[in-house]
Amino acid sequence: MSKLEKSFSCSPKRRAKESLTCPQCGKSFTTKKSLKPHMKIHTGEKPHTCDQCGKSFAQAHTLKLHLRSHSGERQFNSDQCGEKNLRSFSRMDYLKLHQRSHSGAKDHMCFDCGNTYTTAAVLNRHQRIHTGEKPYKCSHCDMRFSQAGNLKNHERIHTGEKPHTCDQCGKSFTLKGALKSHMKIHTGEKPYSCDQCGKSFRHTYTLKIHLRSHSGERPYNCDQCGKTFPRAEHLKVHLKVHTKEKPYTCSSCGKSFSQLGNLRIHQKRHSGVKDHMCFECGKTFTAAVTLKKHQRFHTGEKTHEKVQSGKKPFTCDQCGKSFTQSGSLHRHTKNSCLKLK
Repeated sequence: MSKLEKSFSCSPKRRAKESLTCPQCGKSFTTKKSLKPHMKIHTGEKPHTCDQCGKSFAQAHTLKLHLRSHSGERQFNSDQCGEKNLRSFSRMDYLKLHQRSHSGAKDHMCFDCGNTYTTAAVLNRHQRIHTGEKPYKCSHCDMRFSQAGNLKNHERIHTGEKPHTCDQCGKSFTLKGALKSHMKIHTGEKPYSCDQCGKSFRHTYTLKIHLRSHSGERPYNCDQCGKTFPRAEHLKVHLKVHTKEKPYTCSSCGKSFSQLGNLRIHQKRHSGVKDHMCFECGKTFTAAVTLKKHQRFHTGEKTHEKVQSGKKPFTCDQCGKSFTQSGSLHRHTKNSCLKLK
């Protein structure tokens, strides 16, 4: 190695660049100026506070940008939307991101999997899937997250914050997606249809579960007795048969239940609440399952159809035996299971 090469390899500037690594997550930086704000992600330090809403920020310039949400200042206009759909933005980077929706440009590529993205920031978030980096730590527990948004949503579990409220019924939700899903109850929207029987559902996952009634797929197995179930929550409820667990107790009469839903239905018998109404004849019921059974009189659905399909939706929480009708379950609970106690 020449003197010049030795001099270059030992130069203070070279060593300084190599030492600018975050001790928490290992991420590297070219300058101390860029490393310092990054460290605030790990420490949770947010010294810059908005005097209008109290929201805090790690960096002064982020607070400055946030203040525009109060002032309504939107100085960056899109020239590609047309006059009727003119879009304005409070930040230049928001405008640039929006403009990509017109151009379709995705020039930031992940070298691990080949996926492309519109911005470097989105690419950076994606790459944490490959690196396993989780720089965002919950201040209430030890859980860590790869995305700041996921941490924010998680922390609402601890704080109980539910900022997304339904303007139809007042019910609040932790996640915006949960509110969006809930709104389909009011609109009646059921965009996902079964191509075998035509039944429609609000969510894709509900349709997926329903399809198992046609295929007979029951992927969840009880390791105690070998019984199988189409849904994980059905298995979870069934396991209480083995543990004899009945954590839900009626405050009026002391009767206990293995499922919260069963307790709520039972409590309506004390209160007299019948909030499930048949739109055909106006008759009301305490439980949705009772209403559904009643509606068969209007639709003409026969019980023998369930016998042929093998569908037995009513399960005894004492012994795990299933029935095609709720009445059969009720008689079984009063007679057979009562004698076993």
